[in-house]
Amino acid sequence: MNPSMHLRHINKKLSVALLAVATVTVAFGASGCAKLKARDDLNKGVAAYKDGKFDQAVEFFKESEDLDPTLPSAQLYLATAYATQYIPGAPSDDNVRMGQAAVKEFQDILSKDPNNVSAIDGIGSILFNMAGTPYTRERFEESKGYHMKHIALVPTDPDPYYWVGVIDWTLAYRSHLEMRGKYRLSHPGKALKDDDAMPPDVRDDYTKENGMLIDEGIDNLRKAIELRPDYDDAMAYLNLLLRRKADEATTPDARAALLSQADDLIDKVKEIKQKRAEAPPAKS
Repeated sequence: MNPSMHLRHINKKLSVALLAVATVTVAFGASGCAKLKARDDLNKGVAAYKDGKFDQAVEFFKESEDLDPTLPSAQLYLATAYATQYIPGAPSDDNVRMGQAAVKEFQDILSKDPNNVSAIDGIGSILFNMAGTPYTRERFEESKGYHMKHIALVPTDPDPYYWVGVIDWTLAYRSHLEMRGKYRLSHPGKALKDDDAMPPDVRDDYTKENGMLIDEGIDNLRKAIELRPDYDDAMAYLNLLLRRKADEATTPDARAALLSQADDLIDKVKEIKQKRAEAPPAKS
């Protein structure tokens, strides 16, 4: 699920909470007043968030959480506001702290509600974004663990299967580049393009390190497509993983068959995108 889909899911849950606020009566005493103020701050934070005023939204959500720690939507929105401001790959201390703050808030939510799918998705997403630069395999694996937890809780949702496949491809592709690069350095007189078949010794090492990972990713992407037949993003990554599977092939025919499957998926993605572009706009 991409970040905007995460946010739409969270916003839907929050809208239910905010609707409930409108039905609350005013006579609660000091504790009740604090809770009403917390909900007012939550409303203001939501408005600021929707306007793109994230710093302002963060302050409202923090105050809302302080006034009423039992209000889970405030902490969920606070974590999401931090995550929204995180810029993948930006090395500044402020940016790193923003990502770490998002992780902490999501983890705090899960410490109280371990099966909160929105928090599980949120932390899986932010960990994935933080894992790329600098490349941190352990963080990618940690992100995958949260998406697999989502699968265990909601096995009919195609999105976490997609993310497991994306992460498995990311790890396998990194290994693909590193092993080919190492071979080139040790064999300066032998050309080896990225789309050439691997030399047998490199292929064997690659398969040993990545074979199970590639198979896991392929299985998860196929499951995502089974659950959502027009899931073009999943098809695009399945195409990429089949190309990594082709790196394991021990014969030219086996390699060619896998590359042909990958090419067919590219055609399928183009077909889906074309149909989507030609479809009449949905009525509002």
